[in-house]
Amino acid sequence: MPDKADISRDEARRIALAAQGFAKPRPNGRVDIRALRRVIDHIGLLQIDSVNVLVRSHYMPLFSRLGAYPRELLDDAVYKRRELFEAWAHVASLVPVESYPLLRHQMESDTPPWRHFRMWAEANKEYVDAVLEEVRERGPLTPKDLEDPGQRRGTWWMRSQGKTALEWHFRSGNVMAHSRPNFERVYDIAERVLPDEVLSQPAVPEREAQREFLLRAARHHGIGTVRDLADYYRLPVTRSKELVRELAEEGLLREVRLEGWKDPAYLHPEAKAPRRVEARALLTPFDPIVWERSRAKRLFNFEYLIEIYLPEPKRQYGYYVLPFLLGDELVGRVDLKADRKGGKLHAKAAYLEEGQDERRVAAALAEELRLMAEWLELDGVRVGRRGNLAGALRKALA
Repeated sequence: MPDKADISRDEARRIALAAQGFAKPRPNGRVDIRALRRVIDHIGLLQIDSVNVLVRSHYMPLFSRLGAYPRELLDDAVYKRRELFEAWAHVASLVPVESYPLLRHQMESDTPPWRHFRMWAEANKEYVDAVLEEVRERGPLTPKDLEDPGQRRGTWWMRSQGKTALEWHFRSGNVMAHSRPNFERVYDIAERVLPDEVLSQPAVPEREAQREFLLRAARHHGIGTVRDLADYYRLPVTRSKELVRELAEEGLLREVRLEGWKDPAYLHPEAKAPRRVEARALLTPFDPIVWERSRAKRLFNFEYLIEIYLPEPKRQYGYYVLPFLLGDELVGRVDLKADRKGGKLHAKAAYLEEGQDERRVAAALAEELRLMAEWLELDGVRVGRRGNLAGALRKALA
């Protein structure tokens, strides 16, 4: 990296994209486990989300970086190879097993909302203990497999008592995700999920673990503010300010001034700033490039809000809108749905960002949508009429 105090927004954007693996071309031919590992090394984790209007979100960051890879490659890495496991990291996530000792302190934390969770578990201790013992004796179980699954309550996201008890043990590290048929988590005791050499490692103390997570966040982001780095593993911002300052004083991070940013930024020493980034990718709303919306605004001048939770009349762009990355810019967005019954990838709406070339963006987006349709085993792409890019996109696909 050049030794200078100020970094332009364009350079910062390329640094961020390179850190996330977008400076490298997609692999030619069939994608294997080595390519998946390289992506995980760049991004650190995959956020899990239940929305399935297109594809489950944890599969998308790999597609964005690798192209049409076999989705069972990720399933095998998690539930057969046990190279990743489900944990609370950046919310519900898939993380490499070597992160397990760093997450142990979180399993014992008492911060909201876990404090209320702990209070429920203590008030229902006999039932909660019995659920764990049943899993231990009977093997992998879903909540409905329990001898006494309990009644569904109006709290804890309408969970049954059995589901709440299992989630408490999952949060505490007593049980883990054994598998996920049809996205339903199957629970088993930790000793039967992760290898002994992982489980036997001592817990990393909280302060040391948080320092390490902030360093990892800096490596995955390349460059970011304290708030950006803290958000990656959902660490408390106040504590993170202290730790990031400490890491900078030790030379493990470098404080820089970044064009247009009010707050100081911190650069990871391994960060690369390629002269060009030739990326083409649709990004899930839960991709690290855009999941911190203020960062997307600062880096890409891209205003982004996921509108799933808004009533339809209040949505500006659509229900499940994916930003479109072309080169080193976010040039548009498209509201996508996998119409599995009709066999089509439905682009319900497509929008061009101000100042972008309509024909160039439409042609590139058409290619990416064709690739996605093939990946999702759909017969083609159908484009709706909403959005200022819809007409050009239909022509490009035709």
